[in-house]
Amino acid sequence: GLFVWHLKNTGIRQVPCQFVHLCRVANDRLVTFQYFNFLKRMYVTQYNKDLSQRAKPKSDSVASPFPELQQLDQEKRVIHKIRPVSPVYQPLSETLSRNELREVKSAAETEGSVAPVRAESKEDRQWKEMKLRLDDLPGILARLSKIKLTALVVSTASAGFAMAPVPFDLTCFLLASLGTGLASCAANSINQFFEVPFDSNMNRTKNRPLVRGQISPLLAVCFAASCGVPGIALLTLGVNPLTGALGAFNIFLYTCCYTPMKRMSIANTWVGAVVGAIPPVMGWTAATGTLDAGGLLLGGILYSWQFPHFNALSWGLREDYSRGGYCMMSVTHPGLCRRVALRHCLALIGLSTLAPVLDMTTWTFPVVSLPINLYISYLAFRFYRDADRSSSRKLFFCSLWHLPMLLLVMFTCKKSLLDKEDKGDLLGGDHGRAMEIRLP
Repeated sequence: GLFVWHLKNTGIRQVPCQFVHLCRVANDRLVTFQYFNFLKRMYVTQYNKDLSQRAKPKSDSVASPFPELQQLDQEKRVIHKIRPVSPVYQPLSETLSRNELREVKSAAETEGSVAPVRAESKEDRQWKEMKLRLDDLPGILARLSKIKLTALVVSTASAGFAMAPVPFDLTCFLLASLGTGLASCAANSINQFFEVPFDSNMNRTKNRPLVRGQISPLLAVCFAASCGVPGIALLTLGVNPLTGALGAFNIFLYTCCYTPMKRMSIANTWVGAVVGAIPPVMGWTAATGTLDAGGLLLGGILYSWQFPHFNALSWGLREDYSRGGYCMMSVTHPGLCRRVALRHCLALIGLSTLAPVLDMTTWTFPVVSLPINLYISYLAFRFYRDADRSSSRKLFFCSLWHLPMLLLVMFTCKKSLLDKEDKGDLLGGDHGRAMEIRLP
């Protein structure tokens, strides 16, 4: 009984000390993950107090059809041996003191270099209040209003004003351009206000001002109101009520219809094309005061042009649109996306032919515009056939210069007012002669 009691006491006392000693020895011997990874494939045996490792024998498998694998199976197995580790018997107090001194030295050496890095990283990770500077405000508001898209909208409205068959009025042109630009800024700002949680998931839009918190949502709404109300008032009172109504309808269509539909249905592309087709119609109505076939033709050209332009752009951004939760043709219906782009490129050829029929241009315009229309149709056909990023990129960059060139050629081939007046006088003279012949 006394012998058993002595063994129990000594075992209980020595177990913690032995465990700590083994951990210290293992730490000094640098037992890393590579040892355990190596032991996965080997097994350890003890024979005559020597540790040796041997490869596990493989079971006979079916002959491999590859000769290289058969050669590997026939190679000799290598037996790895590990030398016996002699235990180092040192008092526990000495090992603890040495390790403590080592830790203190390493901590003293690295304290000066690691502490600032940790402090900086901790400060960088903390939330900081972004202060708005007055010098940065114009650039932020320009990005909020999508100044490049606004410039494109104003240019198309100017093209519609220039193509109208009336004398050019500079004051009306400036008022119409300014009102259209303000309305576009308001619509783009409201669009970004609604899409903050979705834009934050896209690489293309994650740096927008509202997403980054450069301005507050209240400031964005106030900016949109300060652009939209004067813009519509300027179009209504300074130009004519029809142009003002078209501008207000375009803001409503872009913010309340197109913006929510982007996450619901692929029909948003057609609604967005209508939004882009209204500015040239506004320019036409600002000059003439009426909405007739010439203005609708300009709107039709902008409507068809937007499909190859946007479909090619969205094809390269499919991952972004899918991550942001937008329902686009390029994501859900890729085949339809390519077909629609090709159809509307071919439709541009037919719409260009209608211009001289409606007495807007001479017959030179369909002939001169045919090469650029055929070229964009060829790129659309390659995009339809290949459906890769290279073809979509070429179609997109072609659309950037295609529209300005088409409108410039259209303006160059525009029929002059003198020709129309002479034609009207001739028709009036023939009508007068017929009346004189009928009179007794």
